[in-house]
Amino acid sequence: MKILISNDDGYLSPGIAALAAALRELAEVTVIAPEQDRSGASNSLTLDRPLSVRKAANGFLYVNGTPTDCVHIAITGLMGGRPDLVVSGINDGANMGDDTVYSGTVAAATEGFLLGVPAIAFSLAHKGHAHLESAARVARDCVARFMSRPFPVEGPVLLNVNIPNLPFDQLGGLVQTRLGKRHHAEDVVRATNPRGDTVYWIGPAGQAKDAGPGTDFHAVAQGQVSVTPLRVDLTATDLAPATRAWLSA
Repeated sequence: MKILISNDDGYLSPGIAALAAALRELAEVTVIAPEQDRSGASNSLTLDRPLSVRKAANGFLYVNGTPTDCVHIAITGLMGGRPDLVVSGINDGANMGDDTVYSGTVAAATEGFLLGVPAIAFSLAHKGHAHLESAARVARDCVARFMSRPFPVEGPVLLNVNIPNLPFDQLGGLVQTRLGKRHHAEDVVRATNPRGDTVYWIGPAGQAKDAGPGTDFHAVAQGQVSVTPLRVDLTATDLAPATRAWLSA
């Protein structure tokens, strides 16, 4: 089995090193990641300039682009063949609820999915890598399950996995969840740069709003590993009748 690994924290991230080490126990691994931290890059592709691919001392490939660039380049020409699975992470921080819209970690997995390859995104739910070894073990076990028990649907699947920041023996197991929702984001943070200009930092994400049983927020709060199947179709099918009525009025 061939696994393509990427992330959005960059090729020097402890998370991607731990993930690669864990998955090398299971399969042939290729790692390609952004040169710099591209958290929040979402599904952006770089179309205004050419991209460079270089090899680091540890064997990882890195790209002066986005997570989506990395996976796209790898699958459409660099690898010389399609991987069996795309794995993204391990992200330094959660990707739950509305986070998935902005997440470069999820975007890397999504690009694999869009190109016809099954994909899984892994995130450690709190920043700091305190229990990274635990998260890497969860990722390895999840991928091993995927290898030994084919997912019971036709075609590729896209999974978003969030792992509580706990020792492995304190985790409550893997549970299927849905995305929760957050409150609106906090206000921007105004500052003044050395030249006296006003600059703005994007404010922190809002607190969880829809975090009841069944959501990814709830599972992680209970010490469980949240596994959310995602889809890419943005069509609001429930609004189709209203749209037809509006157009015909």
